[in-house]
Amino acid sequence: MTYQIVLIKIDSRGTEAVKVQEVLTEFGCNIKVRLGLHEVTEEKCANDGLVILEVGGEKAEIKDMIEKLNAIEYVNAQHIEM
Repeated sequence: MTYQIVLIKIDSRGTEAVKVQEVLTEFGCNIKVRLGLHEVTEEKCANDGLVILEVGGEKAEIKDMIEKLNAIEYVNAQHIEM
């Protein structure tokens, strides 16, 4: 079995999270699992974060999603197959 994982690093959640969400909504039928991580303490809520997706579907669709995510400023997305 092959797992398809997409890692999305967002360096400015405050300004870019809505744009990332729009892309994820567009490709929602390709997303099996979604996990969002960012540092939160009583003193701090980090402005950067990591989103981990398990995805499915055609490779062309996943490639299109990655390209759209990487077109957003302060966002770096990578596709990994394991």
